Amino acid sequence: MKNIAIDGPAGAGKSTAAKIVAKQLGILYLDTGAMYRAIGLKALKLGINTRDISAVEAILPSTSVEIKYVDEVQNIFLDGENVTPFIREHSVSMAASDVSAIPSVRLKLVELQREIAKNNDCILDGRDIGTYVLPDANYKFFITATAEERANRRFKELQEKGQSVSYDDVLTDIVTRDKNDSTRAFAPLKKADDAYEFDTTTMSIDEVVAELLNRIK
Repeated sequence: MKNIAIDGPAGAGKSTAAKIVAKQLGILYLDTGAMYRAIGLKALKLGINTRDISAVEAILPSTSVEIKYVDEVQNIFLDGENVTPFIREHSVSMAASDVSAIPSVRLKLVELQREIAKNNDCILDGRDIGTYVLPDANYKFFITATAEERANRRFKELQEKGQSVSYDDVLTDIVTRDKNDSTRAFAPLKKADDAYEFDTTTMSIDEVVAELLNRIK
């Protein structure tokens, strides 16, 4: 099986590039961040403090997160409901960052991610794919960009979806997520020693895709 791991901070362009690469190579794309967003969404719906480890852990046994592909597009099902349209809301981003720092949450979802990767040629993007989820992946990448550029990309994306947010709030969240993701004790955001790293600050998405495909081929 051929597995490709792409890691990096929020807004670096991982998901967008990974989707295009997967389509061009004819393999599955697995957005691992969407899975954490589903857990964060459930906690928010239940009024749970996403930093309350005990409270979040209490809902895990009764929580089902499934990946289903509809017309080759990944859909996230939370407790049987397709929540794909809701997990990109701004409030869910920080919730996802909070719950992803909880070891029991990561263990629950990593098991599913590894099972999918074992049975399919696929590309995964996240924070710890190359270091923890798939340390033996055939190809590993770490892509980044300045916090300001990443915030600008996310701000435009949210605006296009009709969400009312300010650039300053998005930048603050990006910086906070960077800190949370890179300093958590369990499986933090980190470049794998054997990953190829590049900065996408001044690159178009087509250039990012080209760089990835050139390295893979």
